[in-house]
Parts: sequence; structure tokens; C-alpha cells
Amino acid sequence: MSKIIILDRDGVINEDSNAYIKTLDEWIPIPGSIDAIARLSKAGYIVTVATNQSGIARGYYDVATLEAMHDQLRTLVAEQGGKLGKIVYCPHGPDDGCTCRKPLPGLIDQIVTEYGDVTGAPLIGDSLRDLEAGLARHCLPVLVRTGKGNKTLEKGLPDSLGTVAIYDSLADFTDHTLKEKA
Repeated sequence: MSKIIILDRDGVINEDSNAYIKTLDEWIPIPGSIDAIARLSKAGYIVTVATNQSGIARGYYDVATLEAMHDQLRTLVAEQGGKLGKIVYCPHGPDDGCTCRKPLPGLIDQIVTEYGDVTGAPLIGDSLRDLEAGLARHCLPVLVRTGKGNKTLEKGLPDSLGTVAIYDSLADFTDHTLKEKA
């Protein structure tokens, strides 16, 4: 297994909202997620984040607000003794024609540029587009039931994904991963 782990943000690390996470006050970590990132980091994993943030293109919030959320995430992880790697995001809307919006692999390519090959790296998401973006770069698709994860499961996962590991949450994934490593 790769020493890199790629996380989606909304629905994996923090609570998601159909109305978007527009302010720092609306950015609320899912119980156990910050500790999970810190534990993975302390176990030697490089934990990165790849997130679609079309709320910027839609005018719901600006880059400074997004950066404040990410600074808060880094601070909380550091307070638990961990370190967060690169955070990459797509600020575009669904019809902007970019190459970075998941399910396209542009965000994963930015992580590859920073850290090298991600083949076999777990990509943990709560939606099909997260898993598809990772699969395009040979990541291991991992679905969590938090966020939109249960809805994604209800719709069914396409055979093209192959075997998808499914966990209740990022904390559950971390428990299993670190138990296997021990």
C-alpha cells in the first residue's frame, strides 16, 4: 500500500451540506475525522486532500474563506500531533470545462506532481466522482458512509470501479488500516 492517502473533504473530513459549506462557522469536522488524520500522519502516511469547491465559481464564498477553512483543518490536525500534506481544490463550476473537477483526475495529477506516483494509494470519498477520479490514476477506491456515502451506495457502484472498500467513516478506515499495519 502506498504511503500516500488522498481524502475528499466535504462528507469525509467535515459535515457536508447541499447548500454548500460557505463560512468557517459552517465547516464542522465529522466526529473522529481530525484524530484519524493525525493518527495516519503519525503512522507515517502522507495525508492529502483533493476537493471540488464549485461554491467559489458560484459566488457562495471566496478563496480567502476556503483557505481559512483549510487553515483551521491544518491547525486542528496539528493540535492532535499530526500533519496534513497538500490540499488541492477545483474552484470551477460543473460547466466550466476544466480538467481538475472530479471525476476528472486533474486534482490527483497535482498530488502526483508534488509526491510522485499514487498507484495503489487509497482515495477516500463519499461520492462516485471521488472514486472515479482516483481510479483514473490507479488509486484504491475507498467509500465512506458519511456525507453522501450512503446515498452513493444506494444508487449502486458500477462494476468499472472493481472492488471498493467500504467503511463507516474516516475513523473506521483509519482503525482498520492501522490495525493491519501493526
